[in-house]
Amino acid sequence: MEEIAELLRETREESGIELSEVSKDLDISEIILNNIEDGKIGSFKDIFALKEHIANYAKYLGLDSDKMLEEFNEYLFEYTSRIPVKEIEKTIELATKDNSEKISSPYTLSHLKSRKGIYLVVYILIFILVILAIFWSVNQVTVEKSNAYVVSYRK
Repeated sequence: MEEIAELLRETREESGIELSEVSKDLDISEIILNNIEDGKIGSFKDIFALKEHIANYAKYLGLDSDKMLEEFNEYLFEYTSRIPVKEIEKTIELATKDNSEKISSPYTLSHLKSRKGIYLVVYILIFILVILAIFWSVNQVTVEKSNAYVVSYRK
């Protein structure tokens, strides 16, 4: 990474371009460009964004961006191949363990599925109550199996 960073910095300085000018032209913050030129790969969370910044920066300076990305990929391969397998397995185990112990939100799918059953029962009960109310009101209006159209009052 130091070779890539040094090449980018030297090319920019030879061209007489200020870092602030590159930042404005590429719409990349000066801090990011400074970290790239210093070879600080640890300051980036997203390797893909870093690769994109390196490619854009190389194109801007007139360098071969494909060659730069190849060199960067080689650096990443060498860097990651030095990490012991046990350390990688430990990290994966911790990541999966952390996911299983998380507190679930009331909006997660498992809770929503159980709520759907409750809502279904409530809707069925409401439907049955509405049907019963309709039958009751029809029976109130019906007198001896005939419909009562006139309501009479007794004194």
